[in-house]
Amino acid sequence: MGRGRQKAKATKQAREMKYFTPATDYSALQRELSGPTSRPSSRYPEEPAEPDYSAYEDKYADQFGEEDDDEGSRRIG
Repeated sequence: MGRGRQKAKATKQAREMKYFTPATDYSALQRELSGPTSRPSSRYPEEPAEPDYSAYEDKYADQFGEEDDDEGSRRIG
């Protein structure tokens, strides 16, 4: 395609996009913005409890010495 035809096509497409008005479903928009009718008591009602890691702490206490958290970037090989 020549430059003139290409520019005309691009102008036509831009004009179509500019003046395009899709059909809006206002009831769906209202449902989306209003949210659920009944709100749950908690944001995460079925949040699992934190597991107990104390057994692992004792198991690996001998292998890894008690170091400060500041030295966490250095690995023990």
